[in-house]
Amino acid sequence: MQLSSKLWLDGIRGVIPGGISIEDFAQVANTDKTTAKRMLQELAANSIGKMNDGIIEFEEGDKLRATILALGKGVLIDEIAKNLDWRDFEGLAAQILESRDCATIRNYIMTNPRMEIDVVGIRLGVAMLIDCKHWKKTTPSALQDIVEKQVERTKNYVAKTNGAIAAPVIVTLYQDKVSFVGKVPIVPIFQLATFVDEFYGNLENIETIEKESQ
Repeated sequence: MQLSSKLWLDGIRGVIPGGISIEDFAQVANTDKTTAKRMLQELAANSIGKMNDGIIEFEEGDKLRATILALGKGVLIDEIAKNLDWRDFEGLAAQILESRDCATIRNYIMTNPRMEIDVVGIRLGVAMLIDCKHWKKTTPSALQDIVEKQVERTKNYVAKTNGAIAAPVIVTLYQDKVSFVGKVPIVPIFQLATFVDEFYGNLENIETIEKESQ
């Protein structure tokens, strides 16, 4: 019998670094011990966690790997994203970029002034500089401020990177469609893959920044 989407969603909460018993995992997943053991065996079969005498050892990155596995089981990405913290959220965004053949960097730090970009994805000579926002709602003025800060990060990245052409992008958790502030896209995480697929054909509609000729 195939495990339900709800069970996968509940089970992902139990995928945390360290050891957890089958009984405790069953409690987190709101299921019985037999079903919990089946799920853990399926996770282990996909190199997620190691079972040893009734204890399952998870390591850093296993939650993200479980998330990607659940996506393959048909669980909706916006449902999964609700169970992710900001680190997992950034990791999921990076994983989506990598699945679209982008060279990807997480937590890219620049100095003088110090600025950090959550995720950089580069393909076809153009970089997407992504700021991941793990919030539910925001005001228009706060969103404008978020966009302006990401534009400044993008300008700084371009100034410090030879030959760079880059576009600021905001990726959010709770939004139902792609929107724009100016020409800066605000992309819900569950539409990020489609956005990346269409990105390079729609550059005329997206703000891109490159170093001015000397």
